[in-house]
Amino acid sequence: MAQAQVLDTAGAAVSTVELNESIFGVERNDTLIQQAVLRIYANRRRGTHDTKTRGQVRGTTAKWYRQKGTGRARHGAQTAPQFRKGGVVFGPHPRSYAQAMPQKMRRKALCSVLSDKLKEGRIHIIDGFDFKAPRTKEMIAVLNALGVARKVLVVLPAPDVNVTKSARNIPGVRTTVAHTLNVIDAIESDHLIVTQAALRTLEGVLTGGPVQSPGTPAHNGEEHGTGDAEQA
Repeated sequence: MAQAQVLDTAGAAVSTVELNESIFGVERNDTLIQQAVLRIYANRRRGTHDTKTRGQVRGTTAKWYRQKGTGRARHGAQTAPQFRKGGVVFGPHPRSYAQAMPQKMRRKALCSVLSDKLKEGRIHIIDGFDFKAPRTKEMIAVLNALGVARKVLVVLPAPDVNVTKSARNIPGVRTTVAHTLNVIDAIESDHLIVTQAALRTLEGVLTGGPVQSPGTPAHNGEEHGTGDAEQA
């Protein structure tokens, strides 16, 4: 197994951690990543768009003028699509854009992205956050100590109000929990800051292993979540 340094919030190395090769040692698969991204975007579509056909628009169905003898084209109802305020012929109607994708393929796509991020040195593992209260200055100090900027994603084992509120006012910095991490979150982030507890949760989800239940207390008052890291 590959090893990575574990840093504290001051940027100093405190220990090392072994990384699962099946997650962080996967070759990049662009085709699989693209399919996973398209699936997420498709599943986010509500599909509520709708247009009215000629039978749904409001208007008289009486014949405009007699059939023959006027020299004009033959027409019936004014709701025909060629007329102003008429119905739409091939317009969109409510439908589902949901796409199915096997769980193994979804997990493989995320592992591919995480492996690529690790090779580029864009994944930073820390021992955890110890924010007693929401403090934006403390989060900025952590980011500066780790040398990360622009788009940063902080991965937590469970929702942490203090960390989330400390990061939400910093442009480009977002927080998420490990069991909801998806391909788009990983791709759109220049750097990932992952706590050790979140790393264990993420490995448990992506390998199908045991994941600590949300009701079990964890370090610094944080809790582990359960679920599929690619649900979105």
